[in-house]
Amino acid sequence: MSDTILQFSQVNKSFFGVPVLKDISLEIERGQIVGLVGENGAGKSTLMNILGGVVRPDSGHMRLNDSDYAPLDPSDADQAGIAFIHQELNLFTNLSIAENFYISKFPRRGRLPILDRKRMRAEARKYLAQVDLQVSPDTLLDQLSPGERQLVEVAKAISVDARILIFDEPTTSLTARETERLFDLIARLHAAGKTIIYITHILHDVLQLADTVVVLRDGELVSSGPASTFTINRMIASMVGRDLEHLYPDRTSQPKEQVRLEVRHLFKSGIVHDINLALHQGEILGVFGLMGSGRSELAQIIFGLENYDQGEVLIDGQPATRLSPPRSVRDSVAFVTENRREEGLLMTATVADNLALVALPDYSGRLINVIKRTALSNAVRESVTSLRIKVNDAFKNPVKGLSGGNQQKVVLGKWLMTNPSILMIDEPTRGVDVGAKFEIYTIIDHIAAQGTAVLFISSEIEELMGMCDRILVMGFGEVLGAFERAQFDKEEILRTAFRENGQ
Repeated sequence: MSDTILQFSQVNKSFFGVPVLKDISLEIERGQIVGLVGENGAGKSTLMNILGGVVRPDSGHMRLNDSDYAPLDPSDADQAGIAFIHQELNLFTNLSIAENFYISKFPRRGRLPILDRKRMRAEARKYLAQVDLQVSPDTLLDQLSPGERQLVEVAKAISVDARILIFDEPTTSLTARETERLFDLIARLHAAGKTIIYITHILHDVLQLADTVVVLRDGELVSSGPASTFTINRMIASMVGRDLEHLYPDRTSQPKEQVRLEVRHLFKSGIVHDINLALHQGEILGVFGLMGSGRSELAQIIFGLENYDQGEVLIDGQPATRLSPPRSVRDSVAFVTENRREEGLLMTATVADNLALVALPDYSGRLINVIKRTALSNAVRESVTSLRIKVNDAFKNPVKGLSGGNQQKVVLGKWLMTNPSILMIDEPTRGVDVGAKFEIYTIIDHIAAQGTAVLFISSEIEELMGMCDRILVMGFGEVLGAFERAQFDKEEILRTAFRENGQ
């Protein structure tokens, strides 16, 4: 048997006449970790979906373990020993861990139509131990953290003796400690001889984990080789087809004196404690914090999604009482939430309908609520053009068909159509490739240059340092420190975030 476990030969795939994979030929060696990178829309997921039996190629073929391999559906991939650990995990949160393990093959007691739950628990406990997850097999999935659910998915793959494991953006929703735990597990799987395909936009992780790097661009394989021959800059240049001299745009404006948003002694029991901040016109104010620091909850309170016990929120110097999302919209406050799929977009609606959603009142008559369709359509077209949203027909294509970067542009565009004076953005580049990140950063800089005050929440210190005028560090629901641009230092910011109890 050769060292090649998997081979793609001249694989092609088109959707609605648009080529997404073009003559992909690739060999993957047994027991390697392959870092698969590329911009959103480069064809990574389509190639892996072909491997996983989710879609079929238009032409070309695959070989697995020196035999022809042509899965008709995901069950064929399962039987072939291929496990796909998706970014959005394929688990039933209302079922227990053991039930998720055996959802397609529940063991019975002999020939009786009765589940052998004792066997289910025993076997599930054995596989959970292999991923160092010390929880009961009877635990419901919705009681677990994202990192623990990720480990359950891996344990499930181990339970079926998968030989090839595909990780698709596995660290998107994980804390730093959960990510470290996952990397330790991947190293153990690698040592056990498993072949791993690791898809991510975090290029540092690729260099840390992978033996081999494969780069796709516009459906073509443009670069591959040992990870030791790659640098971050080489991967970026291969992904986007050009060198990016810097990852962040030059700031085109400076903060003004006018304070657009002020928070005074904000307190909510168990969430935030005595928060004070002032956000100026044209300023990009970063908020950094570890998971559970209260950073997202702070934005939710300001926008009116959560109540607070004490304190005061002022918009343009005026107290904002009885905070609520409708009141915030009227006060020209916008909020791009962390979870674009579940909270930011109507996934089955068209791009145009999503863009117009918040601005609809601005395009209806004063006396009769009739939509001014021509004006609204023109505004939608202008938004698609100015934000460079890649879509064939914004008025027909659903937003779920867009890449992650273009979906994020739609979320931003939805709020920008209201011309906000204050924009709060929570993890705006999560799950977005490096090229689309630069475009989103440029949009944010342009917004600030027009006078909008931006509150930029992120778990990535580098992007806050690259984009912000100041950075606040939160932890334990408090502001633990503040850094002016001239003081930015990654290690010091991290030390501040880990400071216990703010001491």
